[in-house]
Amino acid sequence: MAIMEIFEVPHPLLRQKSKPVERIDAEILKLLDDMLDTMYLAPGVGLAAPQVGHLKRMLVLDASSKDEEKHPMFVINPEILWKSDETNDFEEGCLSVPNQFATVTRPKRIKVRYLDRDGTEHTIEADGFLATILQHEIDHLDGKIFTDYLSPLKRRMLLRRLEKERKSASGSASLEKNKEE
Repeated sequence: MAIMEIFEVPHPLLRQKSKPVERIDAEILKLLDDMLDTMYLAPGVGLAAPQVGHLKRMLVLDASSKDEEKHPMFVINPEILWKSDETNDFEEGCLSVPNQFATVTRPKRIKVRYLDRDGTEHTIEADGFLATILQHEIDHLDGKIFTDYLSPLKRRMLLRRLEKERKSASGSASLEKNKEE
């Protein structure tokens, strides 16, 4: 398995709409496996193909807690069939917006149709945390990021914090490099 680079905002690929997977073949299966390994290593609970540079409608996720056995899901060509009127607020983060978190309001329950890695069609009703992960990752397939749900002021503050952390990290990396020389 290969660990993949996770694209971060403002990478333009994150704003593009993904194309449906036409055929599940060895290449797609390898990409799914690599995405899962990358997600676990990051660590994260979900990862969509655009986040690793592939505009394909597929994602991986695992909603199990750290203490539980892993239960990965491979979701290909997901389609949200229904959303509840009732909502949930969750503090969301994103591997493409590292170390930044904000409360996002989403439908509490959804019904999703998708294909698994064997090409078998499934329809699931998800609620709570699983529903939030699915919506967050499906948004990536449509070129959306969780920050899109924030007010303009909160979004600017979060993105400024991210930029400040990046500058601080690059400054620290330069200091470390100078020490080694």
